[in-house]
Amino acid sequence: MKNYILLFSLIGLFISCADNNHVCDVPTNGFIDGSDQTIMMGSQETVEVFKKIDAAWAARDYETLKAHVGDGTFYHDDGIVSNNGDSFVAKIESSYQSSLEKEEEWGWTTNFAFSVKPSASDDPKQTNTNGEWVNARFTGADGAVYEEWYQIDDNKLIWWSSAKRETGFPPPPPVE
Repeated sequence: MKNYILLFSLIGLFISCADNNHVCDVPTNGFIDGSDQTIMMGSQETVEVFKKIDAAWAARDYETLKAHVGDGTFYHDDGIVSNNGDSFVAKIESSYQSSLEKEEEWGWTTNFAFSVKPSASDDPKQTNTNGEWVNARFTGADGAVYEEWYQIDDNKLIWWSSAKRETGFPPPPPVE
């Protein structure tokens, strides 16, 4: 009887320690209007590219910034649209010079950033599957809040959109 218990114990040990390489589906959720696509988490590698862009922007290191900006469409919060690294940097420098003229503080705090990517699409016109997307929030030196999306492919920004809120959260209602 002891031999059976020992035998079953050893078999159990080998089975429990076996290398189980299970292929799991990538978890997705959400939706994209007009598509059968869902959303999944992106990679830390893409967030690291975003961090390089953010650091170069903050330091006004325009050569590094241009190295990470490809040809694409870049929507600034004031309605201006850039389409390559040179026009993108020119707009940033213009905004910086404007803040100096107005004696406004220039800078921001990066509140968060994360990367996502849509699932594959059978539609060849669907360009949202190129690379991954970073969503980031910033609080400007003036308290304004910026919500931005960065489409990053092959370590380059290829699409970007910035939206600005003048204040963070609404003030509490007055006490009566």
